[in-house]
Amino acid sequence: MYNITVKDIIEQCNGNLIVGNLSKECTNFSTDTRNIKSGDVYIGLKGEKFDGSQFYKQALEAGASVCILQNIEIDNETKNIYNDRTIIIVQDTLKALQKIAKYKRSKYNIPVIAITGSVGKTSTKDIIASVVSTKYNVLKTEGNFNNHIGVPLTILRLKNHDAMVVEMGMNNLGEISLLTDIAKPTIAVITNVGTAHIGNLGSRENILKAKLEILEGLSKDGTLIINNDNDMLHMWNEKNKTYKVLDFGIENNSKFMAKEISIRPDCSEYKIVNENKEYNVKVPIASKVFIYNSLSAICVGKLLNIDINKIIEGIKNFELTKNRMEIKNINGITIINDCYNANFDSMKAAIESLVKMNGNRKIAILGDMLELGEFSKKLHSDIGKEIYYNNINILIVVGEEAKNIAESALKKGMNEDNIFVVNNNDEVINLISEIKQKGDCILIKASNGMHFSEIVEGLQKIL
Repeated sequence: MYNITVKDIIEQCNGNLIVGNLSKECTNFSTDTRNIKSGDVYIGLKGEKFDGSQFYKQALEAGASVCILQNIEIDNETKNIYNDRTIIIVQDTLKALQKIAKYKRSKYNIPVIAITGSVGKTSTKDIIASVVSTKYNVLKTEGNFNNHIGVPLTILRLKNHDAMVVEMGMNNLGEISLLTDIAKPTIAVITNVGTAHIGNLGSRENILKAKLEILEGLSKDGTLIINNDNDMLHMWNEKNKTYKVLDFGIENNSKFMAKEISIRPDCSEYKIVNENKEYNVKVPIASKVFIYNSLSAICVGKLLNIDINKIIEGIKNFELTKNRMEIKNINGITIINDCYNANFDSMKAAIESLVKMNGNRKIAILGDMLELGEFSKKLHSDIGKEIYYNNINILIVVGEEAKNIAESALKKGMNEDNIFVVNNNDEVINLISEIKQKGDCILIKASNGMHFSEIVEGLQKIL
């Protein structure tokens, strides 16, 4: 384990020590005064509506031993009151956070698996971490702490770990470039290239370009793992002459392929061939997407020389992060809580999973998919077609963009009596209360900004 000292922070960030001890070790880092524990390091980040540096006294009162701040004057009274603490002033606290994390990462010679993609980053992270945990003490991204703040904070949690699995998200070009430079992965995974954030990036070609930025920080002897069935990644790899690639797939010929696939109401099963032997793999989620996720975990496991039986055990026993295909049965009604985020690819996959579930009626509660820009109407309309093609029994939509889902499903031929356009989340809860039947299977999915977790909480109370 390597603990950063105050001296390290001063040197890495060109900081100014106002009061404190240069040899003080910094173990736990926080950017939220509400979560500060005794001995923590508080970093006062500046946001659009607040300046965290202004709350340094709250952090000190809560027990912070070190504060890293910007653009603030510390009066003599405060210095005297807290003369047993450490206060550092830097030019930019966000850049300081990133520099400190990059420095800490450099002190660990361990496998670092970085994951990005348009769909399935968090669930892929969960399943890979479960596999790697069969051999290593693993640190993984909590929730979806996958941005310019979350990735550094994840790295700063490194203690007695001998492997790390980190998720990397992005909205625009250049963002993964920053993250990969901090994390310096030894293995990179790209799950797919779809339409998420296409409103910001303008094309799938640019989305591919953004995802491939992960290679900029990949170690020289590192390997990129890709979904070879994804058209964009497949085409890129056919031209690739530079990077070591390990691929997986179901349709296109790949190093690791799922065969004899069976998607059941409560799981997915398939066979793979490893070293001329055939193995059965069970994934505890009924979804083709999770077969792809598990294949990426097999690739990672093999690169880390994990026994194939341990890999299969890790896949079988993995647990999903909350709000990702979280399945609950309440009084004979099944709820599929997949409300953290949504884009066309993940929405389509969730609908296909709904169809595979046990249930008398399949009900889809869908909301707006955000950040799609000029492509929004078409992609929402395409989801309406998926609703019709998959014979969903009841469709409930919330949001201006989601109205296009309803209109499209109606045009394709879905019964008007089975389509409900409602104004808000409370109306959804009230509607389900009126129409619910034992044996219903209900999918709840939208972009996080639609706050569909409110629907999940409401349904749990009335079912």
